[in-house]
Amino acid sequence: MPSTPAAPASPATARPLRRVAGTVLAASALLVTAACSGTAHPTKGSGASTPYQLTAKTPAAAGPINSFTWSIYAEPASLDYAYAFDFPPNQVLSNVCESLLRWNPDLTTSPGLATSYSNPDPTTWVYKIRPGVHFHDGTVLTADDVVASLRRQMDPAVGAAWANTFRNVKSIATSGPLEVTVKLTKPDAAFNQQMANSSGTVESAATLKKAGKDYGSPKGGVNCTGPFSFGSWSSGQSLTLKKFDGYWDTKLKAKANQVKFVFLSDATTRVNAFQSGEVDGGWMIPADAYSQLSTSTAGKLYYGTNTTVTDEVVSNLKGPLGKTEVRKALLMAIDRKGIVKAGAHGVGKVSDSLVTDNMWNQSPEDRRKALVADVPKYAYDPAAAKKIAEKAGVTGKRVVIATSPLDSQTTIIAQAVEQAAKAIGLDPKIETLSPEKYSTLFTDPAARKGIDLFMTFWYTSVTDPIDMYGSLETGMFTNYGQWSNKEFDAAVEKAGAEYDPAKRNEFNAEAQKIALRELPWLPLYTTPTSVFLGNKITGVQPSVAFLYYPWAAEIGAKK
Repeated sequence: MPSTPAAPASPATARPLRRVAGTVLAASALLVTAACSGTAHPTKGSGASTPYQLTAKTPAAAGPINSFTWSIYAEPASLDYAYAFDFPPNQVLSNVCESLLRWNPDLTTSPGLATSYSNPDPTTWVYKIRPGVHFHDGTVLTADDVVASLRRQMDPAVGAAWANTFRNVKSIATSGPLEVTVKLTKPDAAFNQQMANSSGTVESAATLKKAGKDYGSPKGGVNCTGPFSFGSWSSGQSLTLKKFDGYWDTKLKAKANQVKFVFLSDATTRVNAFQSGEVDGGWMIPADAYSQLSTSTAGKLYYGTNTTVTDEVVSNLKGPLGKTEVRKALLMAIDRKGIVKAGAHGVGKVSDSLVTDNMWNQSPEDRRKALVADVPKYAYDPAAAKKIAEKAGVTGKRVVIATSPLDSQTTIIAQAVEQAAKAIGLDPKIETLSPEKYSTLFTDPAARKGIDLFMTFWYTSVTDPIDMYGSLETGMFTNYGQWSNKEFDAAVEKAGAEYDPAKRNEFNAEAQKIALRELPWLPLYTTPTSVFLGNKITGVQPSVAFLYYPWAAEIGAKK
């Protein structure tokens, strides 16, 4: 069973479990780099930059293929969609189980198992369910399956990682043979968007009942509607999916008869497997291997759309960093360009925001540019930063920076933050934690005791800044430093209640400016999604949407 915290007993005390999911995502992202520690042949010379460009789609497949092998840095803890908050299960499940809506590689949303939806009033969402869709066992999708699947996310006994999506849900019920109506307690602009990720996944109600505790396990598997069906799962070694001939979407019928996911936790082993052709591809390439794989004759390294920002989380606002001016000074003293160059090997850029630019896609182009540009900026200026910190009276004060021996990128970030703290007169101390203990920083307040700062790779699962800024509302579980600003909370609440995307982004932008003015988290840099394809295969669309989009269905023979 996953380590997701159990759901609360009552809505009144409900923790924002979606945000908990987000924390685990962030922690998991960090653990990805743990898995990426070391490469077969690291790039010579720290700070070597790797030229890169984004690719929307790799060349189309020339034809079908019998099978291909894909590496994952860790074995999924479960394939139960209720706990699918992490890279390993999501990149598998995105090809097997489907949601009411679909998050596409270009970060747009389109119909999935719901052919359409409507919003007759601010607290009602009505979903028309696609007819003629079959589960992998041959049974037909019904509205009852949708109701059972969504209600399960709200069941305290399940303790779903996505429960926060449903925090404003009053009821979920069938309202026709192929229609489901969701009633909310108050307007919630994020709810419908979340139906494109694991929150909106639909499973056979009969399977859920029959499988019970075995659901999503190597023994119980899953029974959904995607282009691939669950095949077999050899614990500790591999997981196999089979092409589903009865798949409803003819444009995304699988080109491969089988996909075999192999669990390779050691980065050196993964990179060597790419080079030898033992595996045909994989997402999330170790930064240290960028240069090596970009010139590989065994395949090609691609970069694509991402929604990830690397941040330093200020987890203690009662210490020296409790003063806004000190947080600003620290950010001004961090050599973020240097981190991108040395840690990410030049594949990325400094971020002045806690969200990526593409999060504003739902606003008109001219307004979008203004929203992206209209944020406080903190240029690298250690001398000026020191004066600010001295004026704040924190010279000589101790700050503890948590890190973990995950990979060179993580180490470089910790050292850069330490140097910045020294530069402004603070007394920094790096606290090195095991990867497992580091993960608990995201889930256990006790683990954060005595820690002033820790790093995260944070991404959103919908194309909306509210997914990030909602995490920093007063009282949210992911508001690790317990930062509170009434003006910010009001902006987030207004954004949540506004269904017009462009108008909502005006409130999102208002919240963003406040957050970046006070810096409860310090934005560092963004990096693209990376994927390696061996010479045998092609067709994938490089994008962070691989967590929810059936990417493997597009992969076929290169020649």
